[in-house]
Amino acid sequence: MDLLDELRSRRALCIVRAPEIPDPVGLAGALVEGGLPIIEFALTTPGALGLIERVSAVDGVLLGAGTVMSGQQARDSIAAGARFLLTPGIRLDVAAEAVRQNVPVVLGAMTPTEVATAVDAGSTAVKVFPAARLGPAYFKDLHGPYPGLPLVATGGLDAGNAAKFLAAGAVAVTAGSGVVSPALAAESRFAEIRQRAAEFVAAVATG
Repeated sequence: MDLLDELRSRRALCIVRAPEIPDPVGLAGALVEGGLPIIEFALTTPGALGLIERVSAVDGVLLGAGTVMSGQQARDSIAAGARFLLTPGIRLDVAAEAVRQNVPVVLGAMTPTEVATAVDAGSTAVKVFPAARLGPAYFKDLHGPYPGLPLVATGGLDAGNAAKFLAAGAVAVTAGSGVVSPALAAESRFAEIRQRAAEFVAAVATG
């Protein structure tokens, strides 16, 4: 799996973070049907490794682990079935483990210096957070010193603003609670999740 090719093709991924996810397989299936097959389960979700293990066998899912904070968490996530890793900030031990196991990693960054550090550590793409607060123009600014660098916009994005970040140069955008809210996940309201995913994908298509 070439994560960068998938991000360039799909232009969107979905982060799943909720206190309770009773049916992760059904949730993943709803996202795939809605057009968001690149899915990140945040390790801040209780029992996240077990959820990743259960979802890893779902057809059509490109499954990753998010909010990975240590080398041990990286190892555990990969062992559970995660095919890529994401971090909220610069986590060099996570990057080192991902590189060692030849697993794509997307390190989080905000400043130009952090972006450079992520690239030097082997980050496949760089997750810029918090995107909504920084604004689309910030992505154009970053591409001044870093032309062509794949940047993933994360934080506060929804169907109403996601396309602006793609137009500003982001390689992909991240859907979050606007698609999979904690309530929808806990109550297994898959029809609503599927609809929200489709709306996000449709909005991304205009970027």
